[in-house]
Amino acid sequence: MPDPVRGAVSKRETNGIDTLLRIATGWQPSGVGVPSPMEAMPDPVRGAVSKERKKNVIPFPYICFQSTPHTMHPVTKNWTALFTTNFLGIFNDNFLKHAIVFIAVTWTLPTWLSQSQLIAVVSAALVIPYLLLSPLAGRLAVIHSKQRILRLFKFLELFIMLLASLAFMFQWVWLAVLTVLIMGFQSCLYSPAKYGLIRDVGGPKGVSFGSGVFETMAFLGILTGTVAASWLSDHYRMSIAIAVFLLVALAGYMSARQLKVVELPEDTTGQGSSNPITFAVQSYRYATHHRYVNSGVLGASVFWLLGGLVQMNLVIHCVNTLGTTNTTAGLVMASAAIGIALGCTVAGFIAGKEVKPQLIPIGLVGMIIPLVIIVAFNPPVIPCTLMIFMLAFMGGIFEVPCLAIVQRADIGRELGNMIAYLNFITFLFVLLGTGLFSLTMALTHDSSLAVFGVILAISVFMLLFYLIKYPEFLKGKATV
Repeated sequence: MPDPVRGAVSKRETNGIDTLLRIATGWQPSGVGVPSPMEAMPDPVRGAVSKERKKNVIPFPYICFQSTPHTMHPVTKNWTALFTTNFLGIFNDNFLKHAIVFIAVTWTLPTWLSQSQLIAVVSAALVIPYLLLSPLAGRLAVIHSKQRILRLFKFLELFIMLLASLAFMFQWVWLAVLTVLIMGFQSCLYSPAKYGLIRDVGGPKGVSFGSGVFETMAFLGILTGTVAASWLSDHYRMSIAIAVFLLVALAGYMSARQLKVVELPEDTTGQGSSNPITFAVQSYRYATHHRYVNSGVLGASVFWLLGGLVQMNLVIHCVNTLGTTNTTAGLVMASAAIGIALGCTVAGFIAGKEVKPQLIPIGLVGMIIPLVIIVAFNPPVIPCTLMIFMLAFMGGIFEVPCLAIVQRADIGRELGNMIAYLNFITFLFVLLGTGLFSLTMALTHDSSLAVFGVILAISVFMLLFYLIKYPEFLKGKATV
């Protein structure tokens, strides 16, 4: 079978993964006369181009931003497809996770499995895959078409949701937890491809806008998936849960099929390590040769560490410290999700076609101010909610340039490995945040204000780190 990227037959076509990708993604030849991405590459990327081929080649920057009859859709349609696919996937992840937490506790559980243990097991099931399979996920995004990877794993999501449906039909908690674990593996394996497509759709000048809206859709997916699951738990009907599982998965697959962009050629050279620790070390060393990439990875990972601490702490702070109901605590958590989504959107629009690293220290200062107010004055519910919203909003401002720095790096197909490296470090930091939360609670007799103090200390440390190591960020003189 001819290769849709190179236009030639290769030995790799016999590979089982490649065959499965073709079956699930439904690739069709793009037509006669349309140059392959290799033909469309400028000389510095692929070497000399023969005169015969040059006369029929569409310049590479042009095909990144425009539509052609056979290769791709207009940029706006591709953005819509990518953002929608991301939202639906994260919605389903969180809807499934919280449906188990809210609903499965009413099933007949083993005597050793309490509600708190079930929450911990379900949460771990979504984290563990990223620690184990990030190297493989990055490699897939380098050696295969990212669009085909996305379509394949969105196709597999249909079968995963069928397993979830069986778990809810027969009230099998073990199958429900197994489904979350499989969903974690699925999400991990296509994450680098999904994030890598931001640059393919928007080009280098579109990474700030794309990253901002992409993260906005992610947090909206988290928010709506959680709210929908909590609502369903109070008005439970099995048929509704199953319908949501399957219809959202189907919509995500159909949305992924609408995405049509021309990517950089696949890179089958070199062999990356499958050992997560070795992979992280190698990726760190590689990133040191590309300006600011490790600073972006660190910032994005710290953002998720702080976000996890805030999320875990809010319920305890609202209920135990402020004396609110669970419903009110949920509203405060919703304000945090909305704040992050808005912050990401605003950061993307502020940056426009550029990457603005100066937003990193600005975002950190904006996070420190409400944290100081919370720790020093312990405000009541409404002022506290406003401070949480401000903290989350400025957190979004802080995160987007960190992601955009990684996306903007001129590393070609190696971007897949860098996204996998980012995922690995991020989830290590998430686990570190969980440990910090537990340790702080144990040492301070469940003081939520002490946890906010830890969040404040980390934010101040990160601000000092960026100001000392990268003073050009604040001066607006950094070139990415």
